[in-house]
Amino acid sequence: MRINRGVHRVGEYIRRAPGTYVWLTVLFVTTVALHHMSPEFEEEFLRQRSTNIHELSSNPVRVLVASAMWIDSGHWLPYVVLFSVFHAQAERWLGTARWLAVCAAAHVLATLTSEGALLWGIRHGVAPESAVNTLDVGVSYALAGVVAVLVYRVPRPWRYVYGFVVLVVYAVPLVTGRTFTDLGHFTSALIGFGCYPLVRVRNPKETAGASAG
Repeated sequence: MRINRGVHRVGEYIRRAPGTYVWLTVLFVTTVALHHMSPEFEEEFLRQRSTNIHELSSNPVRVLVASAMWIDSGHWLPYVVLFSVFHAQAERWLGTARWLAVCAAAHVLATLTSEGALLWGIRHGVAPESAVNTLDVGVSYALAGVVAVLVYRVPRPWRYVYGFVVLVVYAVPLVTGRTFTDLGHFTSALIGFGCYPLVRVRNPKETAGASAG
């Protein structure tokens, strides 16, 4: 009986965050595909789906979408935890459309910001010319934006503690590492904080679920 109840709860949790788990399913399929590629082919394959300067200048829409469908680390299970803790909570709270808007804003704007900074570095001799073809795929920018927007889900006064922790988590690598991806993650977090207008309208499905519970 307890097992059936637990399975039902898991199924209900997944059902109320369809976008999150469809995305996870896509990432599972693409990760399995990567494990069947040779290292040389995998690097070139991902580079063609990377949001680097070269690909953004020729196929911006294609690579912005495609880059979010691959994990260059090859480890899928950690993302099951991260998506379930952050993405699923945000989608259940905001609804799929607004959750997806936060993801898209963070992914696209942070990518353009970080690659723009990298382009500036190349033109001013700070970064090598070869950086135009750097490998940049993954879901971490969207995740950072969602982690940050969840600050508005946390009740006061813990909201300020959560927000401070998020800032520290993404600001420290930027200060110490100062890579374009560190800038992208920090920018994503700021974008998530800036999505407050999207969270002001309550999700009707969440309201109905709370009333039913």
